[in-house]
Amino acid sequence: MCKLIIAALLSALIAIPSFAAEGPKSEEEKTLYAIGLMVARSLSVFSLTPAEFEYVKQGIADSVEGKKPSVELAEYNKKAQELATARRKAQGEKAAAAGKTFLEKTAGEKGVVKSDSGMLYQSLKEGNGAAPVATDTVKVNYRGTLIDGKEFDSSYKRNAPAEFRLDGVIKCWTEGVQKMKEGGKSRLVCPASLAYGDNGAGELILPGATLVFEVELLEVKKAGGESAPKLKEQPQKQ
Repeated sequence: MCKLIIAALLSALIAIPSFAAEGPKSEEEKTLYAIGLMVARSLSVFSLTPAEFEYVKQGIADSVEGKKPSVELAEYNKKAQELATARRKAQGEKAAAAGKTFLEKTAGEKGVVKSDSGMLYQSLKEGNGAAPVATDTVKVNYRGTLIDGKEFDSSYKRNAPAEFRLDGVIKCWTEGVQKMKEGGKSRLVCPASLAYGDNGAGELILPGATLVFEVELLEVKKAGGESAPKLKEQPQKQ
């Protein structure tokens, strides 16, 4: 359903006159601009070249203008999905290779410790409170980025620390946060095997992606205490 809505919105956007290039001013214009960003994000999986994008625009224009399409859409739904899968896989292979190089380089940085699992841990600020175990619930602030620095999640931006049981999230967090104490801050570099593996997560985290987290441990709630809510923002276990 979401894909159908995006397709409809994309068709509507092609009719926006060229003066929109001046930039959005009203709230409605800004909303339309935001829709454009959503559409672009939905197309990002295809990694379109400029030449390929021309065919996408041609399809949109033909639909908006009521022209007879060059292909039968029903026949190409499956092919579009197959192309998206193939393109994402190719992107993932590149991400995995780049992640390996990044891990090797980062492992040699001052203060970085590599664990047996392959996780890289760097203390940014030592805490002096309680240290959690896997069955504890922790309250943290964090920022997650790709290896190129692109942010994909941040509790700071939401102005809402996250709470979760430590053994209910990705392996990198389960291992890394146990090395911390309340009041501490650390940097976790997580190979794909300890994060989202060959599946990836959402649009930004590709299969095989290495992830970087800055984590601030605010509070440790020992097992047996108040249970933590399940937040959709928390780094989910595979």
